[in-house]
Amino acid sequence: MSNSINYVSVPEQLDFAGDIFPKIVVNDGSVKTVDQAIEFIKANQTELENSLAQSGSLLFRGFPVDSAEKFDAFSASFGYPNFTYQESLSNAVRINFTERVFTANEAPKDVEIYLHHEMAQTPISPSKLFFFCLASSDIGGATPLCRSDKLFAALREKAPKLAQDFADKGLKYKTYMPGENDANSGQGRSWKDTLSVNSKQQAEQKLHELGYTWEWLEDGQLKAITPVLPAVIKLDDGAEIFYNQLIAAYMGWKGVRENPSIAITFGDDSHIPVDGLELVVELSKEFTFDLAWQDGDVAIVDNYRAMHGRRSYSGDRKRQVLVALAAGTK
Repeated sequence: MSNSINYVSVPEQLDFAGDIFPKIVVNDGSVKTVDQAIEFIKANQTELENSLAQSGSLLFRGFPVDSAEKFDAFSASFGYPNFTYQESLSNAVRINFTERVFTANEAPKDVEIYLHHEMAQTPISPSKLFFFCLASSDIGGATPLCRSDKLFAALREKAPKLAQDFADKGLKYKTYMPGENDANSGQGRSWKDTLSVNSKQQAEQKLHELGYTWEWLEDGQLKAITPVLPAVIKLDDGAEIFYNQLIAAYMGWKGVRENPSIAITFGDDSHIPVDGLELVVELSKEFTFDLAWQDGDVAIVDNYRAMHGRRSYSGDRKRQVLVALAAGTK
């Protein structure tokens, strides 16, 4: 078995002055079992991690990963602390395959999930995301990946005051958690599941500990408002990252395009200008790569450097992309 890394190029890759996004690692045919894949990762982990830190995303193609269990072993081989779905504050309904591995999202196939940093709308978010394509879709279903550092640099150039407001003021998010799970919504996880509680009293205690304010609605929903969360973070290498869920909230959350303030405001409760949100959406397109999945693909996304989403899809084949999350710090 060869332990050398076989990087390949595809025409759609983005090249930021030699900074390739994403980097693609293809099995040269010598890695034939998941145990050999784990051996390959461990032998090359330092270089792979350096590539991930530089690029923001790595795609592994042609490796012997064809089940949730093998993906569990593959992702665990990096040795990162596990970040389970149960302990997260994710709004999405998901289904666990193993303790580590669960579905990326159960929203209907015609629903697009727009660019975001995973769980950036909560006080607790993972550092890295592992994605695995168990089954690709017939048409569509790509995972867009966006370099948020490049996006924020462009925003600073185009709208410096807006960029500084994001950096200085941060953000607040308003979310609405239903009384019961709603798999037809990209934000359909119930408040009981989201907060890992069984009663309103327990929910209020958890929200208080996390710094939220809240309101119980007549239809059983919980309206929760976050404490001030960052819109921009700075990494150890000095890169400024547009770390938030603004695009996803503005483009995908119900009613937000008509009135953004129902879900997102600056941290001082002032309104974010709509033309500023439109500018962010438009700029993001320049720094986005659509990952068109092949069965067996595994991707690692640095959640502090790159956003991700999900294109809608169609066809008879059910798209199944699974995920495992890693805890850690930037």
